[in-house]
Amino acid sequence: MRVIDSHTAGEPTRVVIDGGPDLGSGSLVERAARLEAEHLDFCASVVLEPRGHDAVIGALLLPPSRDDCVASVIYFNNLQNLGMCGHASIGLGVTLAHLGRIEPGRHKLETPVGVVEIHLHDANTVSVVNVESYRHLKDVMVDVDGFGQFTGDVAWGGNWFYLVKDSPVALTPANIRPLTDLTLKIRTALEERGITGADGAWIDHIELFGPPQDRASDSRNFVLCPGGAYDRSPCGTGCSAKLACLAEDGVLEPGREWVQESVIGSKYTISYQRGSKGAIVPSVTGQAFVTSDATLIFNPADPYRLGIRP
Repeated sequence: MRVIDSHTAGEPTRVVIDGGPDLGSGSLVERAARLEAEHLDFCASVVLEPRGHDAVIGALLLPPSRDDCVASVIYFNNLQNLGMCGHASIGLGVTLAHLGRIEPGRHKLETPVGVVEIHLHDANTVSVVNVESYRHLKDVMVDVDGFGQFTGDVAWGGNWFYLVKDSPVALTPANIRPLTDLTLKIRTALEERGITGADGAWIDHIELFGPPQDRASDSRNFVLCPGGAYDRSPCGTGCSAKLACLAEDGVLEPGREWVQESVIGSKYTISYQRGSKGAIVPSVTGQAFVTSDATLIFNPADPYRLGIRP
């Protein structure tokens, strides 16, 4: 199996170029559902130890089914598909350029949640125009054991997020473990209260915000991902959800740039335009770098060929 690895603002992406499972015919949504239902062993083998680790996001590259798209892609972790992934879309844009499949300019990608646009500015810089994003619930309160009450918004940015404006724990690399423990507790509290996204969707990402360390930035965040790892980048879909909340609150006008720091200090420049029916169309710009072009080997005698499960 050939893969190309990259990182976007520190967050890793592994693009499967060939050697992935046969998902049959049908729409990309149907094939994505088949990947999750029938091939989670494949997903885990690609992203987990000993070949990867919990933070790696996989991207299964497929031929486009639409004439206006350069590729189709299904993003995944070891638990499930991801409807959309901002950092991985930036990484995929840089990977496609590395392969010579695209040149600087605007291109479209087909994802299970819709078509997204990428703008390749240069070999390492990409803007992603994400799917329409919106706030679903405002000022949702949950009690978290040992921390008290939290108030946050539930928003969609390609994945479901619960966003807390003021983190009680400083957003520094030294606090990654306590921040992870806190956000896991918040997610559990949401589940126990039956708080979900639209149509009962699991809120699988928790996002905490605080003041930036760089004066040139507007905010700093910590993002818990579905598998329990933290996002090294500022999180593209999380930034999209944040923009939806800022727009609804009248804090940020369309077209104005917002610089979002991650917990490790990496940055995205983000903005939005008005969408339909109260939604927004986010744009996320960041840098990615290819780190390896490799062949994954699956030896039948290897007891951990399908990944080391948590």
